[in-house]
Amino acid sequence: MQDQGNIVLIISSLLILFIVVALIILFTVFQKKKTFLLEKQEEDKKRFEREIAETQIEIREETLRNISWELHDNIGQLLTLAKIQLQNATKENIAEVTKTISQGLTEVRSLSKLINPEAIKNIDLKEAIQLEIDRFNRLNFIASSLEVNGEEQEIDKKSTIIIFRILQEFFSNTIKHSRASELKVILNYSQTNLLIIAKDNGVGFSSEVKKDGIGLINIKNRANLIGAEALFTSEKNKGTSLEINYKL
Repeated sequence: MQDQGNIVLIISSLLILFIVVALIILFTVFQKKKTFLLEKQEEDKKRFEREIAETQIEIREETLRNISWELHDNIGQLLTLAKIQLQNATKENIAEVTKTISQGLTEVRSLSKLINPEAIKNIDLKEAIQLEIDRFNRLNFIASSLEVNGEEQEIDKKSTIIIFRILQEFFSNTIKHSRASELKVILNYSQTNLLIIAKDNGVGFSSEVKKDGIGLINIKNRANLIGAEALFTSEKNKGTSLEINYKL
């Protein structure tokens, strides 16, 4: 009986030891996994902040290019026209001179919105897109329009910056490569989602064509950073469209 008691005691001790060791191992694994997840979370946060900073720089650079185009192709031409009109001014055409100068002042005010650095930090998506649309139409780059459906919902500022930059990339490729005559942007708001559709009527590309050159990978990666889905569709000679589905 004593031997049996000793065996039970030994088995019980071993069982307790096994449980303790198992708990220590599980705790160690849990701590390592927790540490790994925290490090990954911190790394993702830093990557997101770097992406935001890079995106703001890209928007600023795009803005400077826009300003250059505005000054050369729009305001510069208006000032040149005003100068010519003034040189040949008469009582009969003085109204035309006034109109040209007034138009130039309006364009300068519009340009000042692009120059304001706070506009990049505190960007409002609808207003930012509208500024781009208006600029394309003023400079006759492409016939553009913005349509807003549903009740507007507030969007996180950092997410707004990412979305706007994605759209800028699409706009830039449309103007440079698509040979499109029309560009349309649609914002569809619901209680839970914002669906953004940007589409042109350009030459498009077939599914066999490599799409890396139009920034598809970059667009998808940026969309993933804010938990959004980006869908690119295109058909040769039937245009290209980009859909961004963002959860509010």
